[in-house]
Amino acid sequence: MSIAVSVEARIRAVSLTEDTITAELVDGRTISVPLVWSWRLSEATPEQRAEFEITGGGCGIRWPRIDEDISVEGLLHGVPASRPASTHQSCR
Repeated sequence: MSIAVSVEARIRAVSLTEDTITAELVDGRTISVPLVWSWRLSEATPEQRAEFEITGGGCGIRWPRIDEDISVEGLLHGVPASRPASTHQSCR
Protein backbone atom coordinates (compact mmCIF):
# COMPACT_ATOMS: atom_id res chain seq x y z
CA MET A 1 0.00 0.00 0.00
CA SER A 2 1.33 3.44 -0.88
CA ILE A 3 0.34 6.66 0.78
CA ALA A 4 0.39 9.90 -1.21
CA VAL A 5 1.60 12.87 0.75
CA SER A 6 0.67 16.36 -0.31
CA VAL A 7 3.45 18.85 0.30
CA GLU A 8 2.67 22.51 -0.11
CA ALA A 9 5.36 24.38 -2.03
CA ARG A 10 7.21 26.97 0.06
CA ILE A 11 9.96 29.40 -0.91
CA ARG A 12 13.26 29.13 0.99
CA ALA A 13 15.39 31.64 -0.91
CA VAL A 14 15.09 34.12 -3.79
CA SER A 15 17.63 35.59 -6.18
CA LEU A 16 17.26 38.00 -9.07
CA THR A 17 19.35 38.78 -12.11
CA GLU A 18 18.72 41.38 -14.80
CA ASP A 19 16.62 38.76 -16.61
CA THR A 20 15.22 36.24 -14.10
CA ILE A 21 13.57 35.65 -10.76
CA THR A 22 14.75 32.40 -9.18
CA ALA A 23 13.08 30.81 -6.17
CA GLU A 24 14.55 27.87 -4.27
CA LEU A 25 11.82 25.81 -2.62
CA VAL A 26 12.14 23.99 0.69
CA ASP A 27 11.60 20.66 -1.10
CA GLY A 28 14.73 21.16 -3.22
CA ARG A 29 13.13 22.40 -6.45
CA THR A 30 14.32 25.58 -8.14
CA ILE A 31 11.97 27.72 -10.25
CA SER A 32 13.18 30.45 -12.60
CA VAL A 33 10.89 32.76 -14.54
CA PRO A 34 11.63 35.72 -16.79
CA LEU A 35 11.75 39.06 -14.96
CA VAL A 36 9.47 40.54 -17.64
CA TRP A 37 6.65 38.39 -16.25
CA SER A 38 6.33 41.17 -13.71
CA TRP A 39 6.05 44.53 -15.42
CA ARG A 40 6.60 46.27 -12.07
CA LEU A 41 9.86 44.40 -11.45
CA SER A 42 11.09 44.84 -15.01
CA GLU A 43 10.53 48.61 -14.72
CA ALA A 44 12.00 48.86 -11.20
CA THR A 45 15.54 49.94 -10.40
CA PRO A 46 18.04 47.29 -9.29
CA GLU A 47 17.88 48.80 -5.78
CA GLN A 48 14.08 48.42 -5.69
CA ARG A 49 14.31 44.83 -6.93
CA ALA A 50 16.87 43.97 -4.25
CA GLU A 51 14.49 45.02 -1.48
CA PHE A 52 12.12 42.05 -1.07
CA GLU A 53 10.83 39.75 1.63
CA ILE A 54 9.56 36.18 1.63
CA THR A 55 6.02 36.30 3.00
CA GLY A 56 3.49 33.93 4.51
CA GLY A 57 6.05 31.40 5.68
CA GLY A 58 7.26 30.92 2.09
CA CYS A 59 3.98 31.36 0.21
CA GLY A 60 5.17 34.39 -1.73
CA ILE A 61 7.59 37.22 -2.34
CA ARG A 62 6.84 40.91 -1.69
CA TRP A 63 8.58 44.01 -2.99
CA PRO A 64 7.09 46.75 -0.77
CA ARG A 65 8.67 49.74 -2.52
CA ILE A 66 7.02 48.87 -5.83
CA ASP A 67 3.89 47.22 -4.41
CA GLU A 68 4.52 43.86 -6.11
CA ASP A 69 3.63 40.41 -4.79
CA ILE A 70 4.36 37.09 -6.50
CA SER A 71 3.01 33.84 -5.08
CA VAL A 72 4.78 30.51 -5.19
CA GLU A 73 1.69 29.17 -6.98
CA GLY A 74 2.04 31.86 -9.64
CA LEU A 75 5.66 30.87 -10.17
CA LEU A 76 4.82 27.16 -10.34
CA HIS A 77 1.92 27.61 -12.74
CA GLY A 78 3.65 30.17 -14.94
CA VAL A 79 1.23 33.04 -14.46
CA PRO A 80 2.73 36.32 -15.68
CA ALA A 81 1.34 39.54 -14.18
CA SER A 82 -0.77 41.50 -16.61
CA ARG A 83 -0.53 45.25 -16.78
CA PRO A 84 -3.70 46.89 -15.47
CA ALA A 85 -6.12 48.23 -18.05
CA SER A 86 -6.21 51.95 -18.53
CA THR A 87 -8.83 53.71 -16.42
CA HIS A 88 -9.46 56.27 -19.15
CA GLN A 89 -12.58 55.67 -21.20
CA SER A 90 -12.67 56.66 -24.83
CA CYS A 91 -15.65 58.54 -26.22
CA ARG A 92 -17.64 56.96 -29.02
